[in-house]
Amino acid sequence: MVRSFVLGFIRIHILYHATEKPFYGSWMMKELENHGYELSPGTLYPILNDLEESGYLESCERVVEGKKRKYYRATEEGKRKLEELRPKVRELVNEVLEGESD
Repeated sequence: MVRSFVLGFIRIHILYHATEKPFYGSWMMKELENHGYELSPGTLYPILNDLEESGYLESCERVVEGKKRKYYRATEEGKRKLEELRPKVRELVNEVLEGESD
C-alpha cells in the first residue's frame, strides 16, 4: 500500500523534472535515489511509458557517446497538468504535515 502512495508522488516528481529539461531514464533513477527512492527499470520505464501514452511526456532518441538514449520531456499538456497539480499537492502536504514538529 505504501508503494502505491509513493508512486503517485514519484509520477509528479518525474513530470516536474520533465518540465525543467529533457532527461533519460537512468538519470531519473539516480535523481530518485538522491531522494531515497530506489526504482528498478521494470518500475520506472512503465511509468514513463504511461505518462507518454497519456500525453504528458514525449520522447526522442539521441546518440550520446555511441549509445542510443531515449530522452523524455513534458508536453504542453504535461506542463498544464503539473500546474494543475501543484496547488493540490501543496494543500494536501500542508494538511498532512500540519502540527508536525521537525
